[in-house]
Amino acid sequence: MSGRNEQRAYLSLGGNLGEPAKAMAAALRMLDADPTTRVVAVSSLYRTPPWGKLDQPDFLNAAAEIATRQTPHGLLDLCLKAELALKRVRKERWGPRIVDIDVLTFDDVSLHEPGLELPHPRMLERAFVLVPLAEIAPGFVISGKTIAEHAAAIDRAGIERQGGGSDWWEP
Repeated sequence: MSGRNEQRAYLSLGGNLGEPAKAMAAALRMLDADPTTRVVAVSSLYRTPPWGKLDQPDFLNAAAEIATRQTPHGLLDLCLKAELALKRVRKERWGPRIVDIDVLTFDDVSLHEPGLELPHPRMLERAFVLVPLAEIAPGFVISGKTIAEHAAAIDRAGIERQGGGSDWWEP
C-alpha cells in the first residue's frame, strides 16, 4: 500500500500481562495486514514503571509510525479490533492489560470528540510515550517543540530500553 491519500499516524503500544511483546507484535501484524494500512517504523521496546495505577507489574512500551488510507476513526477502529482479537479486557482505567494501542497523532488533524482526541491529550505528560516516540520521530513537532525536546524535558526515571524494533517485531 502506498500512494495518494496516505496519512501518517503515530501509535503508542503497551502491555504488562502475559507476553506483552508478543501481543504488541501481533497487533502490529494485524494492522500491517489491513490493505489500507502499513507499519512504517517501530521503536525499541522499553520497560517502564506503571503510570496512574502503581500497584501492578511494569509495562513494556513501544511506538510505531503507520501509513494509512483510513480516517482517524477508521484507524482507531482497526486498533480496537486488534486489541479485542488479542483478548484485551477493559476492567479499570490505567490497570493491567495484555495490550493497549493508542492513536497519538494523525497527520496534522486536531480532533476533540468522545472516544478520540488528536493529538492524544496526555501524550506529552508520559515518558513511556515520549521516549519510544522520540526514537522513531525525534523531529516531529507538536505544541511548538519536537518530540525529542519534549522527551528530553520529562522525567525518565525507571525507563529502560530492552532492544531494537527489529528484535521484537517483524512484518
